[in-house]
Order: sequence, then structure tokens, then C-alpha cells
Amino acid sequence: MLDDRDHTLLTLLQEDADRPIADLAARVALSPSACSRRIQRLEAEGHIARRVVLLDRARMNLPTTIFVLVKTSRHSPGWMEEFRSALATVPEIVEVHRLTGNVDYILKVVLPNVEYYDTVYKRLVSRVELFEMSAYISMETLKAGTALPTRFA
Repeated sequence: MLDDRDHTLLTLLQEDADRPIADLAARVALSPSACSRRIQRLEAEGHIARRVVLLDRARMNLPTTIFVLVKTSRHSPGWMEEFRSALATVPEIVEVHRLTGNVDYILKVVLPNVEYYDTVYKRLVSRVELFEMSAYISMETLKAGTALPTRFA
């Protein structure tokens, strides 16, 4: 069971995983060693899945986001595995969600420019049969983040 200190630590670590232990400890009123042990426990329990570096998309020349809606007429386990394998070969596809409703999947694709989408499209359709694909260019990001809420009202 997570307590208030755990929630605060998780929130702080999501903001900056490189924050010094002394700073974290001060923020949750613990000694640095007790704070370190608590973080190790949160990792061991799986609350902290991993620590990563977030890259600046503009500096990495990937400013364009395209969302692709995919419909398929196939839903067999074999086809789904083929689809997962095809997705894994295209690094520009950074997220994929299976949906309810009249669209089966939504893909988030990051690219250097809109024209590059054709390259990604050809790579994907050469590996897996899809019924219909519709691409939507993101004009502006209104909210983006990686932090999860740690408390609920």
C-alpha cells in the first residue's frame, strides 16, 4: 500500500529521476538512507517500471506527429502477432492502441516531416495486411506528458 511519502516520491521522480537523494529526502521528511531504501522498495514492488531519458523531438529532427487510424478485417491471433511484429520493425511508430468502436487501432507516428510518412506507410503495409488506414497530421500539441497521476480524489 502506498502512503503519502510514496506518492510524493513517485511524483518527484517522474519530474526528474536524476534529482539528488538528499533533495528527495528533504521533500518527504526522511533521511537520505531511508529515502533511498524507500525508492528501492518502490522499484522492487514494480511501481517504478524503469528509468529513461526523454529526448527533445525538435533537436532529434522529429517535430511532426501523425496519428494513423487503422481498420482491419482480420482479428485472429496469428494476424495480431503478425501486426505486432510489423509494428516492432518501424521505430517511428512510438505508440499503438487497440480501440473500441469502428476503428481497430490508433498509431502515433513521429517523423522529420509529413513527406516521410509515405516511407513509414510503405514499410508497414509491406509487412501486414490492413483493410483501411487514415492519417491525421497533428497541427499543435495542447498537452503532452509522461507523468502518471499518483493520487486520485
